[in-house]
Amino acid sequence: MTIRVMHVGLGPIGAAVARQLAGRKGFRIVAAVDIDPNKVGRDVGVIAEIGKPLRVKITSDARKAAKASKPDVAVLCTSSSLKGVLPQIEELLKLRLPIVSTTEELAYPAPANRRLAKRIDDMARKAKVAVLGTGVNPGFTMDALPIALTSVCEQVNRIEVRRVQDARVRRLPFQQKIGAGLTREQFEQQVAVGMVKHVGFTESIQMIADAMGWKLTRIADNVRPWMAEEEVHSELLAVDPGYVAGISQEGIGYMGEEAKIHLQLDAYLGAPESFDSVLIDGSPRLYWKVQGGVHGDIATASMTVNSIPHVITAAPGLRTMRDMPLPSFFPGK
Repeated sequence: MTIRVMHVGLGPIGAAVARQLAGRKGFRIVAAVDIDPNKVGRDVGVIAEIGKPLRVKITSDARKAAKASKPDVAVLCTSSSLKGVLPQIEELLKLRLPIVSTTEELAYPAPANRRLAKRIDDMARKAKVAVLGTGVNPGFTMDALPIALTSVCEQVNRIEVRRVQDARVRRLPFQQKIGAGLTREQFEQQVAVGMVKHVGFTESIQMIADAMGWKLTRIADNVRPWMAEEEVHSELLAVDPGYVAGISQEGIGYMGEEAKIHLQLDAYLGAPESFDSVLIDGSPRLYWKVQGGVHGDIATASMTVNSIPHVITAAPGLRTMRDMPLPSFFPGK
């Protein structure tokens, strides 16, 4: 069976998903939606830089696109905010479409978003389809992976996950998202309004805690700038000494005064080493490390694509990486 896919959102990640789908057997892009007037009316193959036209024109009307193309699933790549994507999710669920989304706050019902998560779960159950938020983080490196590693443990005391990324090789929106090139004051202002930070730490921490049966008393999410000590530049921008080269973000889940979960992200221009690591402090004690790190954009698009077959057959409701079957590379059939 060929899975018919409708794209909603064709920014950098949405386009990366489209390129993977176009190159794999078993998938067919049948509709594409975006609000950007510069994309509407153009072929999705051109906009996503697939290398050939797909004879599917981008529209701004998801309802009309779905009615005309009859997709099996929708891929939603528009925003990190659960509140921001709620109207889009509602529209897709009214069309009774399963959804795979890269919205970070959809990945797991964190305390601040539980009311919205319950609303989505109720709508999905009524529509008899599943909704999943996934990606590299949240969705894999800082939650699903450490949870899976604990399957060989007889006891777990503490979990630490660290990601270090040299942002010079990442796309410009990512470099801007981590505040590269700002002054310290500008960085702090952007953090205050939520423009600079990695979204998803709270969701990942809550997912791990629930899997471990830990009742957290509080979750801390601290963001500070990584300042350049010498000039550093990428192909896209240059940072002078004394300006922000990137972000250092720390998320901690506490039980009382004990830190049970510690997530650390250091993403900045000029990091001497990129890697991902997981430490399980337990019995046995486990340490996992990927030199060079997991490529964020490729992994996010891949998690999305590889999860599509499972979402189509999943039980109705808001699903998470905790209750979905473990995804693997899907070559198509």
